Amino acid sequence: MQLKHPEILYALFLLLIPIFIHLFQLRRFQKVDFTNVAFLKKVSIKTRKSSQLKKWLTLFMRLLAMACLIIAFAQPFTAAKNALATQKETVVYIDNSFSMQAKGSSGAILERALQDLFNKISGTEKISWFTNNAEHKNVSAEDFKSEVLSVAYSQNQLSPNEVLLKANQLFSDEQGVLKRLVYLSDFQQQAAFPPIPEDVIVDAVQLKPVKAFNIAIDSVFIASKNASVTQLKVKVSKPQQTQGSNEISEAPISLFNKDRLIAKTAINFLENTDGTVAFDIDNQEEFIGKLEVNDPNLTFDNTLFFSINKPGKIKVLAINEADGNFLQRLFEKEEFQFTQQTFKTLNYNEIPDQNFIVLNELAEIPAPLITALKAYSDDGGSILVIPPEQADLNSYNNFLLRMGLGSISEERSSEKQITKIVFSHPLFKDVFEKEVANFQYPTVNSYYDISTNASPAIGYEDRQPFLVERNNTYFFTAAINKTNSNFQNSPLVVPTIYNMALQSLPLPRLYYTIGQQNTIAVPVKLGPDEILTIRDSTSQFIPLQQTKANYVLLTTTDEPTQAGNYEIVKEAQFLENISYNYDRSESQLLYLNPENWDGAKVYNSVEALFDSIAEANEINSFWKWFAIFAMLFLLFEMLILKFYK
Repeated sequence: MQLKHPEILYALFLLLIPIFIHLFQLRRFQKVDFTNVAFLKKVSIKTRKSSQLKKWLTLFMRLLAMACLIIAFAQPFTAAKNALATQKETVVYIDNSFSMQAKGSSGAILERALQDLFNKISGTEKISWFTNNAEHKNVSAEDFKSEVLSVAYSQNQLSPNEVLLKANQLFSDEQGVLKRLVYLSDFQQQAAFPPIPEDVIVDAVQLKPVKAFNIAIDSVFIASKNASVTQLKVKVSKPQQTQGSNEISEAPISLFNKDRLIAKTAINFLENTDGTVAFDIDNQEEFIGKLEVNDPNLTFDNTLFFSINKPGKIKVLAINEADGNFLQRLFEKEEFQFTQQTFKTLNYNEIPDQNFIVLNELAEIPAPLITALKAYSDDGGSILVIPPEQADLNSYNNFLLRMGLGSISEERSSEKQITKIVFSHPLFKDVFEKEVANFQYPTVNSYYDISTNASPAIGYEDRQPFLVERNNTYFFTAAINKTNSNFQNSPLVVPTIYNMALQSLPLPRLYYTIGQQNTIAVPVKLGPDEILTIRDSTSQFIPLQQTKANYVLLTTTDEPTQAGNYEIVKEAQFLENISYNYDRSESQLLYLNPENWDGAKVYNSVEALFDSIAEANEINSFWKWFAIFAMLFLLFEMLILKFYK
């Protein structure tokens, strides 16, 4: 028990006053003689004993009444240590990620939690709160209640460690302050729980859905394409059913072109183990697609947008002084516009209009060509240089130095195997399912030693580079004609040179993911004050953009904020379609158990949390009871004086 005014207890010394009065001012009895002395003596003794007992009881009641009254003025109470903290700071984290759309017993778990917060928050203390995409510092309870019900879902999702770091930014730096973090989330499985700082109390409320079941459209891709039909394959993901559950075993999927229904089918998860369905669409100039599946539990991943534009072509120019047939076989594809010229007939004016240029075994690279290629590279162009067996070292080194690729020395005639592939190089991204260690190694009969700081992509058996790259300029350190090497017949030649050309102008994908860094090359030339804009029917934004020689490179990350089909425009001129979708990582409803988080107090609802906080902050005051006891003791004194004989 604690006292609000403990100094008042000094008044208990006043209890000595009635004790002294009782001891030193007792009423004396007067003796009277009667004839029957023996009888009167007996009565006198009984009267004295009775009177003394009555006075002691009266004194005891008065002392208890005065003591209770003094203690009542001292205001005794009991309370937990946290309830007595004079300064308190509360930070509330509300997980508004898409997984919080899952249905609980009273609707979507996020909406139910927001309503409970609205009902429970009160008082005069300032509150700081944040979500996955917004923050509010030191707002009143009324301001909190006016904004909390309007919290919308976000594709962002903070990990527990990020939540603690963000909360620490909202807490003050003052010492001795009770800091409480209210963590509202479904705790969808991410990274492990971080340690909790000693000066922070974490109250974790795990909001669980009734059914951890979700059907999602995971992805779509082009499986095959011919002159008239394109086949799309759609991957539909569904978590494993729990034993004894009666979940949906079949789901309908609809395909739209703009708002027009093109086809509809159903996927049976019991028969279709890989979860894929196929749609055939007619080849058109463009297809603005939307796929839909019916699943009421989690809705953000029920729709997937994609777009197929009128195919653009990557312009490839080969400048030959050697046989260029292998290049022609590589680039006679629908996505390329391939042209060849000899060095003697080269038109320099065509260089800026190309996306990828191949110098195929030129005996020398003259200064005017070096200047033109340097300007072309600075504007974002890609170049591949294949040296001849006997190159003019001075001109080649002038070119390599201008491009930052180093320098080569005298040609060496010695057979070498090409055995090292840098699988992490962008050229080989998604080319190999795994790192291949044993394949039929190509060889070269002669090569150039190179001194360079450029990134190697392919190397020899002695770890010297065979292919180096810097700023999209590539250089082979050996001739790859059939006389000097069998590299043209190797399976490695196709992904190597083919991907160089593909990456010179990234063709638009079917769709991009919001929240990831996406780069889109738009084949258009802009004037000095012109910009590109991405828009839909209701909104638009200007992405980060870099103007290259013959295209504009757009970069998007967190915009747009809504999934859908968009247009890329230059002022009012339409250029091409582009589609964005939300990240599907939240489609799998797998959860962490906050009971395993050391130091966190776990609750199963917002109501349980606030009941616990109210109980912890409750102060039990006892002054009224002591005042009542004082009145009772005074009443007992009156009864003793009146009725005790």
